[in-house]
Amino acid sequence: MHIKTATSPLKISLLVYQHLLITSLTLPIEMLKAGEAFARSHLAKDEFRPLELYLVGEHQCPIQNRTGLSIIPDCTFESAPKSDLIIVPGIWRNPRPVVRENSGLVKWLGQSWQNSSQIVGVGTGNCLLAQAKLLDGHPATTHWHYADQFKRDYPNVSLKPDFFITQSERLYSVASLNALADVIVHIISQYYGQHAAQHVERNFSHEIRKPYEDQRYLEGAVDKHPDELIAQIQFWLKNNLSGEHTLTEVAALFSLSYRTFTRRFKNATNQSPVEYWQKLRVQTAKELLASSNLTIQEVALEVGYSDQGHLTRVFKKYLSQTPTDYRAIVRRKLFG
Repeated sequence: MHIKTATSPLKISLLVYQHLLITSLTLPIEMLKAGEAFARSHLAKDEFRPLELYLVGEHQCPIQNRTGLSIIPDCTFESAPKSDLIIVPGIWRNPRPVVRENSGLVKWLGQSWQNSSQIVGVGTGNCLLAQAKLLDGHPATTHWHYADQFKRDYPNVSLKPDFFITQSERLYSVASLNALADVIVHIISQYYGQHAAQHVERNFSHEIRKPYEDQRYLEGAVDKHPDELIAQIQFWLKNNLSGEHTLTEVAALFSLSYRTFTRRFKNATNQSPVEYWQKLRVQTAKELLASSNLTIQEVALEVGYSDQGHLTRVFKKYLSQTPTDYRAIVRRKLFG
């Protein structure tokens, strides 16, 4: 989703019901508010859109939670606003009674989808999306414990239990809280840009997560496109990061002119070979900094940069920090 008009608020609704997993409600709120705070101080006024958050329930009565906290809906589905984003939290215990008792919310999800909302289902919360028929014929995931029951209840859904994230156009389903965090970072980048997303990532879970694009099952993609030759080249690039080949030479290795190679690569992956290779190197460098004792210079050589300075410049461009700073943050979070 892209910014539509300056200063118009982003309306985000979160469904609430009995037995919801409260962390799948509070975590996205905290992350989205962190992204908003960063954007407010870094974006121009005509680019910034404030958040409006709504808790939407079947009824407006307080909802008791297993934690002992009461959740008070801001509105019911009948008065809920047209939402840019809807988050459907996970459910403790068997989701079937919750689905039965919230038929109004289920109907509202279907209407909201027709009104162009993005929707994120969390764990067994995806049962409400499936009940609304939004997932029929599309990929989805859910909490592993309920995968078999989900298949029986919703046989028309293409369940992908081995994936923590699936995406079908504006529909996202996630299987865990970590996966939810990754999708929220991805959505923050859509709303407020990459720098805001990186800021939130650094403050929540960036050191142990893979990029959203690397984890998801994207409907219509065959790892994630149908061009088998480009897929072979991607595999070759991943396994030859430390080599000294130029992309022109890589194209020649696969009997392609550089012009044809770049055109096919862009058509298949929606990014240029240069962008893909650069991001691949940065991601590999992040993993080495987090999990090895290689020096910064050695990490640079491992991912194909001639010296530490080159790696530092790329890190500042993509992550707004140096490799040394990144390693320090990672080590504190992993081992502190």
